[in-house]
Amino acid sequence: MKITILTLFPDMFLPFIGESIIKRAIDNNIVTVELVDIRDYSLEKHRHVDDTPYGGGAGMVLKVDILKRCLDANRRPNSKVLLMTPQGKQYNQKMAEDYSKLDDIVIMCGHYEGFDERILKYVDEEVSIGDYVLTGGEIAAMAVADSIIRLLKGATRDESHEDDSFSTGLLEYPQFTRPYEFLGDKVPDVLVNGNHELIRKYRLYESLKKTYLRRKDLLDKMELTKEMQEMLSQIKREND
Repeated sequence: MKITILTLFPDMFLPFIGESIIKRAIDNNIVTVELVDIRDYSLEKHRHVDDTPYGGGAGMVLKVDILKRCLDANRRPNSKVLLMTPQGKQYNQKMAEDYSKLDDIVIMCGHYEGFDERILKYVDEEVSIGDYVLTGGEIAAMAVADSIIRLLKGATRDESHEDDSFSTGLLEYPQFTRPYEFLGDKVPDVLVNGNHELIRKYRLYESLKKTYLRRKDLLDKMELTKEMQEMLSQIKREND
């Protein structure tokens, strides 16, 4: 896979691509991450990329001609072009899984007051990572790229992300490691008895419980098995 990030601040991404799982995925040729400076496509002497908004108002707006020139130079026929913007579709794990199956993704980062609206004609999807506003799209682009890269085959062990929160539709069950006892607080016995079926049921129950208590909206979108329905009934009796 190739991920191309169009940004005014490419140096912000150097720590991101130089550490941990992302670095290993790049070193192992699982993914290529290319950083492109949008300013390189400005034709002005001082490389200006923005201007004041028509109609007045605060802030500066990124110019459509420069953005389009940058995009045209860095997209391929099979590229999926994402525009990071607070007005976009709310990002989720299903989208990450869908994007991880693609070969080429271009992520455009906004900054300042935003984009000239006309750039929307040339992108495939507007994406938001939440209902809040950042100083720019760089952090959002890192979040999207990270969520995609970790799903690529060979980037991590498959089992390390198969039970992640949202991958199954539920929040992830509690995790524990050594020491067995810490300040009187012990690991649940079911996790150390070696009975894999009891462990599976415990984890499913705890995932359902955490989801019910914290994100009931996720349960509304799921088709629950009979086992899950019975567990959920018990959870409701214990917590309502």
